[in-house]
Amino acid sequence: MTTLQDFMISRVRTRVLELFFSNVEEMYYVREITRLAKEEINAVRRELERLLGCGILKSEERGNRLYYSLNKRYTFFQELESMVTKSTGLGLKIRKLQRKLGELSFVMFSGRFVRKMQVRQGDVDMLVVGTVVLPELEILVKEAEKKLDREINYTVLTDEEFEFRKTRRDPFIMDVLYGTRIMVIGSEDAFVERKVQGI
Repeated sequence: MTTLQDFMISRVRTRVLELFFSNVEEMYYVREITRLAKEEINAVRRELERLLGCGILKSEERGNRLYYSLNKRYTFFQELESMVTKSTGLGLKIRKLQRKLGELSFVMFSGRFVRKMQVRQGDVDMLVVGTVVLPELEILVKEAEKKLDREINYTVLTDEEFEFRKTRRDPFIMDVLYGTRIMVIGSEDAFVERKVQGI
């Protein structure tokens, strides 16, 4: 199983990045990070210095504490966000149990869902395309809802349905295609491509 640690030298760095990317808007101080990442304070301090040095994190003083947060202008911010999404939480579970879930062509999380932004009317958090074993998917979604303490709005479509609605420029599908997303399963290019009918 491919995980974020495959690309990281240090387990501590992996834990710290997972923490920050699972709460993109959040700021943390050292002891808080140590507690949440369940790592030694000196190892955490070292990693924070490295992450600050390369520009992934930024820091600011508030009162007598130094707080750390993600630098959204970091060159590889989106790539890191995508890697963390695929290798933690619901993204990891879907990839791990892919066969059990049926024949999945695409699984997409919306950018707003990944960044834990305010839910808007009609927003879809996750779109699953393929021949899906619904009861298995429902179990994973319910577990994730418990952890996130909120409902996950998801839609399941067959491959034919998805292609048909793309060709017809269905408003729901157009919203999905024009929105920000992270592909958990399937290629971005194939996801947005409209197949010409009759070929």
